[in-house]
Amino acid sequence: MGIIANFCVDGSLAQTDYCACYIGSSGGKKFCTTFDTLTHREPDSMLAAMFSGRHTICKDSEKGYVFVDRDGKHFRHILNWLRDGVVPMLNESEYSELLREAEYYQLLGLIDGVTVVLNKRKEDEDLNTELTRTDVLKCIQFEKVRFRGVNISGLDLSKLDLSYVDFSYASLKNVFFSRANLHCAKFRVDADAEGSIFHNATLRECEFTGANLRGALLAGANLQSANLQDACLIGCSFCGADLSAAHLQTADLTNANLEGANLEGANLKGAKLNNANLKGANLQRAYLRHVNLRDAVSIEENIDSMNFLMCFNLTITNLPTA
Repeated sequence: MGIIANFCVDGSLAQTDYCACYIGSSGGKKFCTTFDTLTHREPDSMLAAMFSGRHTICKDSEKGYVFVDRDGKHFRHILNWLRDGVVPMLNESEYSELLREAEYYQLLGLIDGVTVVLNKRKEDEDLNTELTRTDVLKCIQFEKVRFRGVNISGLDLSKLDLSYVDFSYASLKNVFFSRANLHCAKFRVDADAEGSIFHNATLRECEFTGANLRGALLAGANLQSANLQDACLIGCSFCGADLSAAHLQTADLTNANLEGANLEGANLKGAKLNNANLKGANLQRAYLRHVNLRDAVSIEENIDSMNFLMCFNLTITNLPTA
């Protein structure tokens, strides 16, 4: 049975007046607020319309109550939202109830806020990390460490010595590898490191064959002789990274930022560079067969600053007209 929400209004409906809100027919709770609270944050809501002074509302002649036939359980959360705009911390079932009340009162901002919180919780649950940084620290004390198929998404593994560790098949989304030593680490075969941060990490001779690194940050990383063949590198940042002698055959570098990167001697055969930024990149002795540089960003404007010395299979067909 629904509880009657009673708004006890002291005096006229002037914007500067206070109103005492009594929630529940008997044994209910009383709340005190202002007309400004009810009308300011959500001016298009039902509450704002009721107490804006634009409409005549029916009150109890003796007590001045305005009756709204709703469950009053979450009205304090609604008032707090109207006061400070902060979404309360509730469990999922309570959020479902609060959403129904917000929809009734037409509180669109509260609906959006609750939806964002629920979506974030779902994303965090989907990560479902199986280990902690402490667990990883204990494991790497041994030789031949393998995290094959393990979900360690979202962990902070910065500055750790993870050389020769096998991360193949692992879920590594949004992992923080900044300044970590990953020399000869393996991220082969469906390793998912989307959105991970490898800023200034040591990745020499790493294996990323077929790995997903979409949106990863590798600025300043040392990727000398790393194997990134067939890897998904869409939207990655390699600003100032050292990719000399790296294997990038048929890798997807669409929208990648390679500004100032060292690609000397790198093998880019068949790589996709659509909308990639190659401003100031060093392409000395790079292998560029079947690479279309016409689709790369900043080539035409900065062709003089790029070093093409002795590029292999670089022809007029894949270079833009300067």
